[in-house]
Amino acid sequence: MPHTHLTDVRFDSFDLDPRILQGLADAGFSHCTPIQAQALPLALAGQDVAGQAQTGTGKTAAFLVAGMQHLLTHPPAEQRAGPCQPRIVILAPTRELAVQIHRDAEVIGKHTDFKLGLVYGGTGYQQQRDDLAAGLDILIGTPGRLIDYFKQRVFDFRSVQVMVLDEADRMFDLGFIKDIRFVLRRLPSPTERLGMLFSATLSYRVTELAYEHMNDPQMVEIAPEQVTADRVQQTCYMVANDEKIPLLLGLVRLEGARIMVFVNTKREGERVWGYLEGNGVHAAMLSGDVPQKKRLKLLAQFTSGELPVMVATDVAARGLHIPNVSHVINYDLPDDAEDYVHRIGRTARAGEAGDAISFVCETYAFCLPDIEAYIGMKIPVAEVSADMLADVDPKSRVPAPRRPRDGRGGEGRGGRREPGGDARRGRGPRGRGKPGGGSGHRDAGQSGADAGASEQQGPQQAQQQPAAPGASGEAGKDGSGADDQAKPKKRRRRRRKPATDSAPAT
Repeated sequence: MPHTHLTDVRFDSFDLDPRILQGLADAGFSHCTPIQAQALPLALAGQDVAGQAQTGTGKTAAFLVAGMQHLLTHPPAEQRAGPCQPRIVILAPTRELAVQIHRDAEVIGKHTDFKLGLVYGGTGYQQQRDDLAAGLDILIGTPGRLIDYFKQRVFDFRSVQVMVLDEADRMFDLGFIKDIRFVLRRLPSPTERLGMLFSATLSYRVTELAYEHMNDPQMVEIAPEQVTADRVQQTCYMVANDEKIPLLLGLVRLEGARIMVFVNTKREGERVWGYLEGNGVHAAMLSGDVPQKKRLKLLAQFTSGELPVMVATDVAARGLHIPNVSHVINYDLPDDAEDYVHRIGRTARAGEAGDAISFVCETYAFCLPDIEAYIGMKIPVAEVSADMLADVDPKSRVPAPRRPRDGRGGEGRGGRREPGGDARRGRGPRGRGKPGGGSGHRDAGQSGADAGASEQQGPQQAQQQPAAPGASGEAGKDGSGADDQAKPKKRRRRRRKPATDSAPAT
């Protein structure tokens, strides 16, 4: 950590266990950041803390150090019988943030004998379950997967001594607040555990959550200006909508740059990615529906420098610690002024310098006054010169891969499939497929032989028996006569149907 971002307070000035100090030394931490210098004395004294701090300011180390020290100085009274009973529970809003916290905990707790566990959705369901059932001391995870295992009684909260809620305001934004309250109400009483909450903003709803589920928390606030303004060079360009792609292509070709490009929608992100790839700039697109394994792979490639450009929606604006991001480009200005601060926080991490460039276009120009009011400063406007705009062939855009929107491509809505192999569908007269058979469309679930038999027998059946209203699709799905004998009940029901119709009126 560069000294420009550190205080004069040293970690060894606190009464910390030597094993924790050794882990901090291995991580290269000797002096505290502002949030650490203010939060650690309170937490080490057993006082609950609600802290306001942006990501990249060292809050992860603050709650990990305080939590581990609390476990070392407060051993459990007894080992209770039953499922796994973690002693620290750390909740994070995103999978990437949970992975980052786990990685930092491994470094800081390297010389302790604490067992760490990580649970998050999207991958590794059985492996995570087995690791959790084997027993651990520190449980880190996202709310959904953690509650899933809790309801299965893989673990319980009876022995929790420390609770940490990271990025609390993001929990509200992502709709996790009911899950958070579900967990907090099942923990030991606030007077029987240490509670720590961290958020980018201590809004009214976050403060209410703190006072509702914590024991007289002390507020620690680190103003955003102390964290970003003096280390991030902010610039904006006034551009027309059709100049954004040429300007972006002119900027991303900086030698040795590692750039994050933020957009407001997934569709626009795919369009931007297509132009970058089509013009020789290797890039990746990160959005909320990218599978977890692919997300982790893309982040690893971007962190290593294999990918020079990452196009992302706001799902990547918080909780990700990616070192050495040189530039953040707001291709679209965010609708929410707070998101602007989180986006530019991806650069200038841990005291480094960085550049934040924003495009003020025809669509999102109205967002600029709110952003400037929120950060308390005017963003300097730079002139767009002709040599900054790259020549772009409209045909150079690479089309983004598309997923099928229904079951015709082999996937049901949302990509989920029933155990029998059927894609999920609505249940109407044409929406009922046979078990294990497939589609509710008339011919989509038939094999070639069955379809051929249907075509041959369909006219004969029509002559032998009048079809009931809406039943023609059902007759077409019967297949051959062998199928009819195998399912006599269904055939009898269909034959009785015309008999129930009332006689024509005279």
